[in-house]
Amino acid sequence: MNLGYKIVNDPIYGLIEIPQGIISDLIEHPYFQRLRRISQLGLTHYVYPGATHNRFHHSMGAMHLTMQAVHTLKGKGVDITNEEAEAVTIAILLHDLGHGPFSHSLEHLLVDINHEAISMILMERLNEIFEGQLDLAIQIFKNKYPKKFLYQLVSGQLDMDRMDYLTRDSFFTGVQEGNIGYDRLLQMLNVHEDKLVIEFKGIYSVENFLIARRLMYWQVYLHKNVICAGEMLIQIVRRARDLCQQGVELPISKSLYFFLSQTLTTKDLKKNGAEIIAHFYKLDDIDILAAIKAFEGHSDFVLSFLSKKLLERKLLKVDLRNKPIDATFLDSIRAQIKTAYPKLSDAELSYLVIEGKEANRAYKIGKEEILILLKDKTAKPISKWQEHSMQRKEIVKYFACYPKL
Repeated sequence: MNLGYKIVNDPIYGLIEIPQGIISDLIEHPYFQRLRRISQLGLTHYVYPGATHNRFHHSMGAMHLTMQAVHTLKGKGVDITNEEAEAVTIAILLHDLGHGPFSHSLEHLLVDINHEAISMILMERLNEIFEGQLDLAIQIFKNKYPKKFLYQLVSGQLDMDRMDYLTRDSFFTGVQEGNIGYDRLLQMLNVHEDKLVIEFKGIYSVENFLIARRLMYWQVYLHKNVICAGEMLIQIVRRARDLCQQGVELPISKSLYFFLSQTLTTKDLKKNGAEIIAHFYKLDDIDILAAIKAFEGHSDFVLSFLSKKLLERKLLKVDLRNKPIDATFLDSIRAQIKTAYPKLSDAELSYLVIEGKEANRAYKIGKEEILILLKDKTAKPISKWQEHSMQRKEIVKYFACYPKL
């Protein structure tokens, strides 16, 4: 059992407590300390200079909110044992262990496995190290524990992960529209028929949460220059990978070489999991940034061109539209670039003219909706509430990025 607490100062929540024992030990482990070197928002600081916070900050914040949520629920008579409280706190603390360099920006590029699956593998490794003390946390993380509301604290449309990242990202970007009012939401939490619910008087707080989330996506996460910087980063790594697999020598770390020199999937993880994980946990933003700095002087034109542009924040031109971008327009752009750089091959040109789309839906209708506990003690999905308006439809934006000529 816990013998006390450590105190750390968080810029958002103030003084937060870290329970001594397994939770404190997990935070001190190299797997978790690595999150200090994984940016929370990738290259968003190219647009919002203050957005330099990392996954360590976020995971600690999510842990704190979970502890607060458990305290609120226990105060309302919800049956949560000390062991369950500790386990759900561990589950949320470790939920982002599987993020690679620059978080979502490079997900599936270095290794074609989603970060949740890697988080699960790292949690299982930690469970071996700590002799089964994570058994209950892993059950909750996998949604295999009988008390389903505990899983909803970790993963859901109103979970502690989202509650912290929206609050934290709003704070560090300075985008006040993203302020969700987390403290009131926490106070409105309850459990009804083993499901996490928001009490009726908190319905407008939920609506504010959903509106804030939508605004943060289009104003921050999917800002056109954030998209462009992220795409440039992707193309640099993609070009480095292609060159590496062609046998071209690159000035990169051993662990980055491990991932660039081969294409790894879930099947490889089953065959060679130990070696993959050993290299993965040594890989962070520093490997990528050091490589990009070295690539600036590389003889390969594409690698050097994109690296220099990204380092100097001379971003590509971005064309963002509500409809798919016409192929004729993109062909004319390619022709202009070929004229400016006549030695470029068609294959090399594909790294410089980037097209894609981004989509967002503020709220998903389905069986895992946010439930409102009505005054008659029945629970109703917020989508059924007549006064509630929300973006149910998926909004899609199409983009193209290309050099300014």
